[in-house]
Amino acid sequence: MDLRFPVILLLAFISCNAFTDQQDKDYNSPKGYTLTEPQRFRVRESMQEISGIALHPDERHIYAINDEQGKIFLIDLSHYERYPETKFDRSGDYEDLAHTPLGWIVLKSNGTLYQVQDIFTDSVSSVEYKFSREGKQEFESIYMDPASNSVVLICKSCEEDKKQGLTSAYRFRLDSRQFDETPAYRIRVADIARLGNIKMNNFKPSAAAIHPIDHRLYILSSVNMMLVIAGLDGQVQEVYHLKRSLFEQPEGLSFAANGDMYISNEAGDGTADILKFRYKP
Repeated sequence: MDLRFPVILLLAFISCNAFTDQQDKDYNSPKGYTLTEPQRFRVRESMQEISGIALHPDERHIYAINDEQGKIFLIDLSHYERYPETKFDRSGDYEDLAHTPLGWIVLKSNGTLYQVQDIFTDSVSSVEYKFSREGKQEFESIYMDPASNSVVLICKSCEEDKKQGLTSAYRFRLDSRQFDETPAYRIRVADIARLGNIKMNNFKPSAAAIHPIDHRLYILSSVNMMLVIAGLDGQVQEVYHLKRSLFEQPEGLSFAANGDMYISNEAGDGTADILKFRYKP
């Protein structure tokens, strides 16, 4: 009997498994959370492209936008009825929203911000603020920073970050209604790669929010399939890989006052949903 063929098969099997093991990631969770045990809420057909969320103080409703219409929706997590909606501008590529002392701020992918007031009324209005820097930029995430009374935008893909291994963030000052000319901070991609134990060239955030209890910055990336925790100065502290079986396309992030975390997923190849992760300090 020729033993060469079985030996070749055995070696191929061992090699294949060794390669798979090297590619496997550790799916851990931040302290206080279990990322493998969410409470899942389905959303209606109108929100299959859900791209940004903000939790209502009653923790039953969620303000949301999709990336096609200039509308803000109010999702009731306890019912599956049609969502109330308010139109603030024409259709476009809208990516995130945040509540501020000036009212609602909505982010367009090119960095333009819309200050929206009197939502869900006949007198809803919006004021447009164009991103001030030249060059090609793409954004998907904003968050309110109370300490500086500003909204912070984090680049998904900005021209000046290319080939530098950086991800820049910019402030929009609410008092002056102007963007800062220089970045608020710059995230080092090498720090994320080191802590995440992977090789990566770019970090592409899709949502961000400040944790209400530990006051650190949580940043989602749908492209990189990870959750990054950083200081408010952008210094990376922790990195967690996300399972695609749970996170189809994570694009929205918001916290309750008690630390419960909500993450929304666009449909992608599946179904859009909102996941709730209870915080257990």
